[in-house]
Amino acid sequence: KFEFNPKDGIDNPALSLAEDTDGEGVGEPRFYLLSKGSAETFGFCLHKELGCRGHIIRQVELGGLAQRRGLQDGDRLLQVNGHFVDHMDHHKVVQKIKASGNQVLLVVLDGDSYEAAKALGRDLSLMLPDDIRPRLCHIMRDKSGFGFSVSGPEGVKGTFQLSVRQDGPAERAGVPPGSWLLELNGASVRSYSHAQLARKVCAPGMGGWETGASNLIGHPVFPIQLKQSGSKVTLLVASSAVEEFYRSRGLRVTAALADTSWLPFKVRELHMVKGPAGYGFLLKEDDCSSGATGQFLWDVDAGLPAEQAGMKEGDRLLAVNGESIEGLDHQQTVLRIRAHDDQVTLLVIDPTSDEFYHSVGFGDPAWSHP
Repeated sequence: KFEFNPKDGIDNPALSLAEDTDGEGVGEPRFYLLSKGSAETFGFCLHKELGCRGHIIRQVELGGLAQRRGLQDGDRLLQVNGHFVDHMDHHKVVQKIKASGNQVLLVVLDGDSYEAAKALGRDLSLMLPDDIRPRLCHIMRDKSGFGFSVSGPEGVKGTFQLSVRQDGPAERAGVPPGSWLLELNGASVRSYSHAQLARKVCAPGMGGWETGASNLIGHPVFPIQLKQSGSKVTLLVASSAVEEFYRSRGLRVTAALADTSWLPFKVRELHMVKGPAGYGFLLKEDDCSSGATGQFLWDVDAGLPAEQAGMKEGDRLLAVNGESIEGLDHQQTVLRIRAHDDQVTLLVIDPTSDEFYHSVGFGDPAWSHP
């Protein structure tokens, strides 16, 4: 029987697995969830070195976050937030870590094991679980409601398993049957009892749900039904296998680690070839909903390349030619766009989608792009 303890690992969100070898000098990958304050660093550098393969962990700060969690000089980075990166361009891997914000999940292999695995011709991606990401799902109600109900053991906080109606809104939004509810509209549910969750979802602006309780073999079941107000809800969910993966390693699951492929909120890639009158848009610097400074696209001229590529007024620029503009100022961004005289590819996001990703704590939405 599956037993879920929501308190496991909350105070120690990292795990260094034992380096058991298989007789060929290849140890096991190690998983680390690093969470820092906004004024802190993760406490290490990532290097690409002449004559060495892989992305190498270096300059592990003494007493810093990385060292306290167990990262070691010479470790090779295999995965960032569930994405295999050993084959990726080094600069993009560095950007991916920076774009994670204040939390990142890293998977590393010690240097000797990495070299041994390479010498044996092993596919390092096969050493890792297939998909360890939770899933963000945005559900729009229909006439019958949201299409799921919640159940769990009586008297246990933060334990909510979902039953999903076939072909209902929840299933169409990507909620796996039997998955575990982790966050509701960007807020963790791990500290809620069933009664508290009922008050939470009935609160103004939270979707206007009613809850009715019945007992099934000692397990209260709460069918979630729609009240007159509220038409959408966002859930962070994890299958039993994914939840067990994180819990057994003492890692707390958050939206920053999520698979976003089921969401209706998408970033868009715009490829433009400059015409005689230019691209036909104006780049302006302004404040984002998060409070940070961003680069926004305005004055999109009808009939010119920007409009033809799908640019919309108020889109926020995320990346230029595949490279994130995170940390660049306005002039640096302009120079990045002008680096190629006659064409450019921009990654952008509309204001509604931008606000959504900020509300659920995803980090830089550029990394929701495949």
